[in-house]
Amino acid sequence: MKLAIAALLAGSAAAFAPAQVGKASTALNAFESELGAQPPLGFFDPLGMLTDADQERFDRLRYVEVKHGRICQLAFLGQITTR
Repeated sequence: MKLAIAALLAGSAAAFAPAQVGKASTALNAFESELGAQPPLGFFDPLGMLTDADQERFDRLRYVEVKHGRICQLAFLGQITTR
């Protein structure tokens, strides 16, 4: 009986132990040093738009993303000020 209780406690304690997770490697190591690549994800490209891209395409997409963000900020500001 004591052995069964000890085994039950040991098994339940193992459920709360942190999982051993290896570091995920990405195929986009070329952009790991860019601004915005932060641990634990590193360079995050969920849609795979830069799987076979060069630095020029990366710079273009980053420029367009910043431009759209600024347009959205101005639209939000215009929405607030007109009310």
